This record gives sequence, C-alpha cells and structure tokens, in this order.
Amino acid sequence: MAQPGGRTAGVKDVAAAAGVSLGTVSNVLNRPQRVSAPTRARVEQAMAELGFVRNESARQLRAGTSRTLAYLMLDARNPFFTDVAQGIELAAEEAGLTLVFCNSGQHAAREAAHLGMLQQQRVQGVLVTPVDPESPLLDEMRGRGTPVVIVDRTRDDASFCSVAVDDVLGGRLAIEHLTDRGHERVAFVGGPLSLGQVRDRLHGARDAWASAGRPADDLTVIATDSLDVASGREAGERLAGMSARRRPTAAFCANDLVALGLLQHAIGSGTAVPEQLAIVGYDDIEFAAAAAVPLTSVRQPRRELGRAAAELLLDEATNPDHEHRQVTFTPELVARRSTRP
Repeated sequence: MAQPGGRTAGVKDVAAAAGVSLGTVSNVLNRPQRVSAPTRARVEQAMAELGFVRNESARQLRAGTSRTLAYLMLDARNPFFTDVAQGIELAAEEAGLTLVFCNSGQHAAREAAHLGMLQQQRVQGVLVTPVDPESPLLDEMRGRGTPVVIVDRTRDDASFCSVAVDDVLGGRLAIEHLTDRGHERVAFVGGPLSLGQVRDRLHGARDAWASAGRPADDLTVIATDSLDVASGREAGERLAGMSARRRPTAAFCANDLVALGLLQHAIGSGTAVPEQLAIVGYDDIEFAAAAAVPLTSVRQPRRELGRAAAELLLDEATNPDHEHRQVTFTPELVARRSTRP
C-alpha cells in the first residue's frame, strides 16, 4: 500500500513493519540464505502488504554494474538474429539476468551509438554481431571493463571470445548439393561482399565448384546491396535478363531472405522451381520450410549459437581465470523441394 503522501514504500518501511533491522531486509533481498526462514517470511509478508518494489537502479548505482546483458544484433528484420537472441535469452534467464536487445540495422553509426549507451548503463556484458568485427570500438569497450563476445562473426586474432558457424563449409555444402544434382551453371546471389559471412560462403562455393571440375566462368556472382527479400527479387530480374545460353539453372543464395525473394520472382514470372531454377538458401529460418516451394537451405544451429555466446560472456564477466575461446559450429544442408523435382 502507498505510504503517507503517496510515496512508495522503501526498505525502512519494510524493516519497521517486520520489526527487523535494515541489514536484515538487505539480506533478504541480496543474501536470503543468511536469514532464518521465519524471519525471511515475516519480511516478505511486510513487503507484500506494503507493495514494496525493489529499486534496482539504486542497487546498480551502488554496485557500479547491473544485472543486465545486452545483445546488439545486426538486423532485427532477419529471423536468424531473433532466433539467436532466443538462445541468449534462455541463458540469461537461467542466470537471473535481464536481457536488452539493440539493433544496428547494419549501420556502423547506429552500432557505435548503441555501444555508447550500453556503456553508460553499466551493463554486465555485451554480445554483438558487429558490422565490422575488427572495429576498435569493441576494443575500447572491453578496455573500459565491459566484457564483449562477438556473435556470428570471428576476428583475425584470438583477442575476443566469439561464436560462429563454418560458413566456408556451408558454401561448399550448398554447391556440392547442386553439382550432385547435375547443375552446370550456378549463380551465387548475395551481398554486400564486404560482409565476412558472404565472402566465406562465396569462398566455399568457389572451392566446391572447382573441386567438381566446373569452369570458373559458369559460377556467376550476383552481388546485392543487402541480404533481404527485395534483393532476391532484384536478383531474379537480373537472372531473367540473361541469355538462355548463359542463364544459371540453379542459385545458391547467401541467406534465406534473399532466397525467398528469388523464389517470389520465379513464381511470379512463371519460372518452374526447381525444374527451371533450383534454389538453395542459407540459415534455415522457419519461413524456409513454409515457403510456397519449401526451400533447401544450409542450417545453422541458431539458438545453440546464442546460448553458447551467452555462456562465454557470463564466464568472462564472473570468472577471474577466464580464457578467450572461439567456438565454431558445423552447418548442415537440409534438402527440400526447391532443389528436388
């Protein structure tokens, strides 16, 4: 209940109502194992009757840190990152922590602004899928005492914990699947090529193409400005504009959103999938299996990736003997109708 004057009940009010000291109330809130069960029950009853709500902001101010983790994702529109976030959230909940989500939208300036805000909030640690994993902002943040774990990216050195998927292998799996099905002209669709994952997936695709003995010119690269559905539709227009002699019979897309856009264009233009154009995506988001023509996709263990990243961050934040680790997951290809007549 409200106190005289409409003010919110505080710890002093709880202590008076329960007939205990302020230290006992503090122990109930922070170290309940130190308080006998009858006394703890009396204090908790007083809290309930007074409508007491703990002032977490004040506690964080005194401690100089918070019970909050943050995940700064690259693109909230992409279900891949929200699936990763679910894995992070589960680990945070089990540790009794709150999780804050931020979105850079693939813009370095927005990423920098979010990192600055999180630093001011004294979060316990930051998980980030960065625009550039080599950004000095990450070094600066950790240098000020905030643990940082890189998600779905790797650095050239071992100076940070990171969790990622072997995207070179993922690219190989996609192209091997298409060459095994007899395709001799294939397009790689996705971009920008400045993104490390896109480059790695293309690298794996080229390796597999060469290993199959196919001419390099028969692997067409269609670079896009972003990894979204609209880019896939635009890529479909470019493929449709190619001569029948040069037009690829299959496409490996750098993510599922691009693949879904390409599929939309194919269906809208009367192109039969997979008879005239086979399509492989990447990530295996839920929409891939639910598409009008279910998409073959390279699956990433999205939630497991998020959980592993959060566990690394918690260890770095609490373990004085913490050692940085770079965890790499193995992708797998899930074949569906978009490549199987």
